[in-house]
Amino acid sequence: MRIPQSKALTAALLAALVLPMAGCARNRAKSDLPYVARDVGTLYSTAKTRLDQHRYKEAAQLFDEVERQHPYSIWARRAQLMSAFSYYLDRDYTKSIQSAQRFISVHPGNRDAPYAYYLVALSYYEQIRDVTRDQKITLQALSALGELTRRYPNTRYASDARLKIDLVNDHLAGKEMEIGRFYETRGQWLAATLRFRTVVDKFQTTTHIPEALMRLTESYLALGLPEEAQKATAVLGANYPGTDWYSHAYKLMQEHPVQKVAAVAPGQPIVPVGTPGAAPTLPGASTKSGGAPSATSTGPAPVGPAGSTSAGRPTN
Repeated sequence: MRIPQSKALTAALLAALVLPMAGCARNRAKSDLPYVARDVGTLYSTAKTRLDQHRYKEAAQLFDEVERQHPYSIWARRAQLMSAFSYYLDRDYTKSIQSAQRFISVHPGNRDAPYAYYLVALSYYEQIRDVTRDQKITLQALSALGELTRRYPNTRYASDARLKIDLVNDHLAGKEMEIGRFYETRGQWLAATLRFRTVVDKFQTTTHIPEALMRLTESYLALGLPEEAQKATAVLGANYPGTDWYSHAYKLMQEHPVQKVAAVAPGQPIVPVGTPGAAPTLPGASTKSGGAPSATSTGPAPVGPAGSTSAGRPTN
């Protein structure tokens, strides 16, 4: 009877030893990391090799391991930035931002700090979605790009950031236009006007300005404000005279003439109604020598589409 008990005890002890070892084997199998060396130089070189092999996730994890095992070495500072770069290449933008921001917080005066800011901005920028989606990430990209240009205006990273800022602003303007057009289709003209006005006031260098001005003309006319519509059309004709947007806005103004100012054909000066023989000046404009009109803050009155030679067309 004692022998079976001894065998049972031995088997139980072996099982207790084997189970933890099997668990460790499973954990190693699940891990993406290869054998991790303790030597910092070997560890960093291994991470660099993985990066060169386009195994970006493994490279990032190994660079993180450099920082974890040797936090106060010169290798750790470089590994933080390389980790952010590797995560960026792996399109793990959240971890890339975290690594870059950790580098900035620990080494704010380092010569590689501009690149860390650049990686943060790029990681937000790469996540921008189409205008039908929420634009929170677009605003974060704009903020990160702006911070980079403010802190390091003379770096090559800032030069690229300025180009991207223009694209981000164009994207945000496109979102406002998309919402404004939606309100137009529902006949909510006041809400549409506010969106188009935002584009004209805040995104003046974007490609959406001509359409925004034409949409403002439509909205103002629908609201019964022909004089405001005329101002929008005047600005459109002054800055984008050869566009289809201006041609459409001009036709709308022909169909809805302003009460105090007669609509005229392209290339002809505007004469206030009820003052026959008066000099051809714009409302609120001063007259130069020879009677040529000069626009003031009210803007020039609508002239014809491209090809018109009206003296009332201002230069950009």
